[in-house]
Amino acid sequence: MIKKHFASSASISILAMTVLLAACSGGSGGTPAASGPSPAGGEQQTPPAKKDPITLTIYTEGVNKEEFDDRFLPSLTKKFPHITIEYIKAAAGTTITDLVAQNKIPDIMRIDVPGLKAKYLDLGLAYGLDELVKKNQYNLNRFDEVFIQEMRNAGRTGELYGLPVPPYFPLVLYYNKDLFDRFGVPYPKDGMTWDEVYEVAKKMTRVENGLVYRGFSSSITAMLRDNPWSLPILDPATDSLTDPEKWKTLFTTFKKFYDIPNNAMDPNLANEGNAFGKGTVAMMANQHNIYLIIPENINWDIVSYPMLPGSPNLMGQRGPAYWSITKQSKYKEEAFQVITEMLSDEVQQEDSKKGIPTTLTNKDIQKTLGASHPVYSKKNMNAVFYYPPTAPTPKRKPELTDVPGRNQEAVIREAFNDVVLKNIDMNTALRTADEKLKLEIAKEKAASGGK
Repeated sequence: MIKKHFASSASISILAMTVLLAACSGGSGGTPAASGPSPAGGEQQTPPAKKDPITLTIYTEGVNKEEFDDRFLPSLTKKFPHITIEYIKAAAGTTITDLVAQNKIPDIMRIDVPGLKAKYLDLGLAYGLDELVKKNQYNLNRFDEVFIQEMRNAGRTGELYGLPVPPYFPLVLYYNKDLFDRFGVPYPKDGMTWDEVYEVAKKMTRVENGLVYRGFSSSITAMLRDNPWSLPILDPATDSLTDPEKWKTLFTTFKKFYDIPNNAMDPNLANEGNAFGKGTVAMMANQHNIYLIIPENINWDIVSYPMLPGSPNLMGQRGPAYWSITKQSKYKEEAFQVITEMLSDEVQQEDSKKGIPTTLTNKDIQKTLGASHPVYSKKNMNAVFYYPPTAPTPKRKPELTDVPGRNQEAVIREAFNDVVLKNIDMNTALRTADEKLKLEIAKEKAASGGK
């Protein structure tokens, strides 16, 4: 009856109809209707103002343009059609030092903590992001706090010089399933200790038909640097090696694997790191690293990184790189928007599916690690997040001379090699490391005019 009445009524005024249409167009969100009729006679939003085209230069080390285009460019092109991205990868003639000398300073840089001092701070490029974070009400709690604190500590000013970009490189234990099957030894499992892994390594090390099968190999630099105590190499408060007793504990723990008969460490660092890929090594302690290539014929899997008695049950990891802005950039606001888009949930979700660990605390994204990857989708990727990340390694006091991270890593690795390969007494090797660190400090002081 109501429908018939409305159909037959001719008394509705034009004014009433206009009010009705206006009420309907308001919607439930309370957003006022924009002015201007649409072709159908309704209302339409005023189109956003057209933005002037700009070009942003992004500089990275070690990330090929193909990878950048695959991971980031589609979302950037869609969201910022007015921005052209000029991508520069470090090479001969295009290192960051070259670009600074040529006054071609990029707007955005991908930096890491070991290279932060020499390749960002010392070149006068540093720009703190806190003001832009506050202005844009950007939520830093999206990220694992370890990564945010790491950057604040690394700059030694408290400023946030970058936002963490995947990947980061958590330590895990790889194992060759075919070798374990062949020798009838149970597979390693998540949650093992170093003592338990050592017993397995002894069982798996053997010689058959003249061929040596090693029970264990490693990336020793990563194991020493990314330790569960977050133990720094150079002491944060003094010009000396940090806590030699803890370094002795680490050296002792790892050395015993290489003391197993027929499990000698290869003196060549690269060869030791690649030994697992030869098919004759049962286990390898290394990073989960998307750039680590294991031959297709190796039937491998991973478990959580072993824990050290007396240390916290935390996962050692090489932290992520960071998207940073240079203080010379004329487009800091636009650069910040580009960075936050590259770190969005959507982009990191796709990264995670490819096997790239997220820097976010989002558990749903973490659970998708490797889901669409042809290899990682068949592996125990839960091992990557089995333990939470270790706290940031304490950094030097601002008033003390610092030494580039990679130089410190070389010193402690050489000390370990001296103990394992040259049978040098551990105390002597660590005293030599202390002396080398002091020489590095003297070099840095001389380079900065004695400051």
